[in-house]
Amino acid sequence: MTRETSGTLPLNAGITGATSARATLQPAPLARIGPTTPVGDSMPTGNMQIAMSPYYGKPDFASIDARSQRTKIDPVSVADLLRNAFVYPPHSIYEEVKLATFGFFPHHDMQADPEFHYRFRDAGKSSEAGKIDEDLVATYHRLLCEAVTRSCAELRTPWLLQSGGKDSTTMAIAIAETRPDTTCITYLGGPEENELASAEFVARRLGLRHEALVCEPGRAYDRYVAIAHRMPLLTADFALLSYADLATEVAANGGDGIIDGMGSDSYFGAPAQARKKFLYWLARGLRLPPAISELPLIGHNFKLCYLLGTVQMDPIERIFPGSRFTDAEVDALFGMKIASRSRERLNPFKAEICSATSHDELRVISMSISGAAAGFAKGLYTTDAMGIHAAYPLCDHDLREWVYNNVPREQMIDPVAKVNKVLVRRHIAERFGVLPYVARKGSFRFDLCGLARQRFDRVRGFAQEARDVLPGAVDWLDRNRCRLDNKYHASKFYLLAVVLPWIAGQPADDQPRP
Repeated sequence: MTRETSGTLPLNAGITGATSARATLQPAPLARIGPTTPVGDSMPTGNMQIAMSPYYGKPDFASIDARSQRTKIDPVSVADLLRNAFVYPPHSIYEEVKLATFGFFPHHDMQADPEFHYRFRDAGKSSEAGKIDEDLVATYHRLLCEAVTRSCAELRTPWLLQSGGKDSTTMAIAIAETRPDTTCITYLGGPEENELASAEFVARRLGLRHEALVCEPGRAYDRYVAIAHRMPLLTADFALLSYADLATEVAANGGDGIIDGMGSDSYFGAPAQARKKFLYWLARGLRLPPAISELPLIGHNFKLCYLLGTVQMDPIERIFPGSRFTDAEVDALFGMKIASRSRERLNPFKAEICSATSHDELRVISMSISGAAAGFAKGLYTTDAMGIHAAYPLCDHDLREWVYNNVPREQMIDPVAKVNKVLVRRHIAERFGVLPYVARKGSFRFDLCGLARQRFDRVRGFAQEARDVLPGAVDWLDRNRCRLDNKYHASKFYLLAVVLPWIAGQPADDQPRP
């Protein structure tokens, strides 16, 4: 099934293991995380709240499906998506729906002013040194195997998203022992990163079946549009289209669940690169004219556009990945001032962020916000729309609490080399030695410029349908069409490509939800 051409399977054709209606999923017990008292009966009529994090178990989106009338889109949440590629928690794309993501206590009322507290602060990590490395690796391996077993218990035909990096490789080792029926699939998203050889080597060495899917942006977009109306909520994560592409492929080939390697950065930590620190310092929240990145000597230069975009960002929001619309551009898209209301949604997180004892900790706390509302959300919303399962073994309670409370700090982040997940690297090295891609893995890529070339007209059509929400979108698209060979502008096109069809596909006020 290795896909290295632009040919596609018929959308949703041959899907086995997928259901036509979303099943009601019961949340996992939260007693070891925090109180579990429900708030639904005490909330204002018409409002709802969902515990939305793999750390808290499986979210139940059935209450959204059950609503007979259209739930009102929150325009500030749309501004969030355009500014940051996700909706600031505890908010969602709908005004009446609030989300208790990791850092909020699920029993608190998210309609009020909930407090955000990051669970895995540096001060709580083990300072104990001198432990025997072999014992640590053996315990980590055992707990990881148990985590895979628990999280995949409902999956009959699991597929592992295998990037070839640390997280997917360490999981593949445990999966080969506990769920050897798993198929690994690698997504080749763009020419900058080619993890295929490394991932295929790992899978075959472990005796696991391996498949590959090469990014064809038009196909990925069409697959997203085909399921967008079934997504319970919306995020605009820059890997969302890839996830929709992969989930459709998995379901079409008999898979009933996806194993995702997200979750361990929160408790292992992640050192900030010097370049990232410089960009944080460069972000000044300036307000510049919206057309400044369209000037003749700037519009086609990615680096200049990126720097101009950065100086207009809040420093914390610069930590979030990708190029996004500036505040001035967002106001122009809406035809009114709204970006400042989106920026204010960062305020509830600032006390916790400002209490960080290092820039590394500040960065991890900040990334946990986007990780909850973008990274996890893309998988949870997509698999819910497809009627398949999503498993996150690295979010397992026993595994994460053991790492956080018992693994010495130098086994989390090397204080000299400034590389993270030292213990995970040793777990991999025991089986494979040194894997170059694990040592020097880059960032995920998607062919943003290819998407703009292949689907401009379709996105423009959605912009016309969504004029009531974003009256300036058509003008922005027409004005910048000649600049979409620049990834800076193509990234913004991507955000519109995700948001517009979802808005256009929402039922009218007097129509039931699909």
